[in-house]
Amino acid sequence: MTKSPDAFRTISEAAEQLDLPQHVLRHWEDTFGYIRPMRRAGGRRFYRTYDLELLNGVRTLLYNEKYTTKGVQQIFKDNGAQYVAEIGRKAFAGEPHDAITETSQAETQTEEMASETETVEPKTDLPSQELVEQLGDMLKRLESVQDSLDEALLAVDTITAMDDR
Repeated sequence: MTKSPDAFRTISEAAEQLDLPQHVLRHWEDTFGYIRPMRRAGGRRFYRTYDLELLNGVRTLLYNEKYTTKGVQQIFKDNGAQYVAEIGRKAFAGEPHDAITETSQAETQTEEMASETETVEPKTDLPSQELVEQLGDMLKRLESVQDSLDEALLAVDTITAMDDR
């Protein structure tokens, strides 16, 4: 019995489908911050269809289009993860994709826009003391919320660990 195309895949299934070693998938998670498979108790990775498309997009750019790691990172930065996932979707479907042409067009448009813009003098006005105080208060509240979220996450991890025993 085969899995549904929308079913989660383990790292071994994902690696087999993409014809890559598992350590490469783990490395790409670190190198390209957009790749975030779901993790279950014990840190096991489960890849969604979108994760596989994203990984296949990275694979296509690195291996077929001959981009460097920095080049792929720049594509993520300039075009977003959806763009890379679309490359992966097209590669799975066997459709051709010319990432170099599209990226070159985007670079050309960016250069044209930059040459048309005027030089803007930076503002030298400093924020008022009231604004600084408001921002300080907001920062304290955000830090408090972050502390509460960290405590809640720790509680969930503890409960999950207890359930696994």
